[in-house]
Amino acid sequence: MASVELRQLRYFVAVAEELNFGSAARRLLIAGPSLSQQIKALERDLGVRLFDRDRRSVSLTPAGFALLSDARALLERADDLRHRARRLAGSEPVRLGYVNWLPSDLIARTAAVAQVNVDAWVAPSHTQAARVAEGGLDLAICWLRTDDLERRGLHAQLIGADRLYAVATGRDTTAVPARETGVLLDEDTTSWASWNAYAEELAGRTGARAVRISDGGITGPAFFDHVRRCRRPVVNSPKGQATPLPPDLVRRQVIAPEIYWTWSLVWRRGEVRTSVLAVVEALRTDDRFGIHGPDAWLPEGDPHRR
Repeated sequence: MASVELRQLRYFVAVAEELNFGSAARRLLIAGPSLSQQIKALERDLGVRLFDRDRRSVSLTPAGFALLSDARALLERADDLRHRARRLAGSEPVRLGYVNWLPSDLIARTAAVAQVNVDAWVAPSHTQAARVAEGGLDLAICWLRTDDLERRGLHAQLIGADRLYAVATGRDTTAVPARETGVLLDEDTTSWASWNAYAEELAGRTGARAVRISDGGITGPAFFDHVRRCRRPVVNSPKGQATPLPPDLVRRQVIAPEIYWTWSLVWRRGEVRTSVLAVVEALRTDDRFGIHGPDAWLPEGDPHRR
């Protein structure tokens, strides 16, 4: 057993799962003859035949079948050891999730301190925050309230903010008071929990009219349809900030107050990985993004509200 290599065990598992040396070789990105030689060497070192093979088929021997689960377990333990070693060395990539916005200079600001892997799963704020809390992500850029941070055991720092505007029919592009706007709330609380919480407080605090919908029309073409049906300008969500408007609609700034949506960088309390903390520091900024102006509005629970 002293001469058995993890590489050979990986080859054994691949052939056992494919039951075809050609397919296993392609999966492992090695030449077929080399794979066959390594399996023979493994069988010699173990003292048992692992496969019955002829020109037409490959099958596991009883010994091969019995050893397959042990081989998989050894490989899993080896992977776990490598994973832990990389964490201790601070070299494991930092996993970052987001909702729909990222700083344009994210990689430039973090490249010198860590390898940041931006997670491909774009999900709502509450989902990304939960993934950080549970360890599925190291960092996330999302919208959270102070209560959410406390409940999930997270820290947050301000990383960006959007000043929300309204979309309206007609040609009038002058600013509109918040009390004369509408704000959409979707009954799909799984997808729109964060936006609904924000929108409900916006309506309650400013006098904007809450319009309840059930078609996911917070963004996209359905949003524009709601604007056309509504008799007042409708507040655009952060997910629609950069979406081009159809020619029959216009953008109007919201005033009295100016309304802002903040983006927080969140991470676990008690985080000790130097690479994660280095990314947090690299993304720190003194810019307040206008959220503390004399006419600015943030929800009561926003962690960046003064």
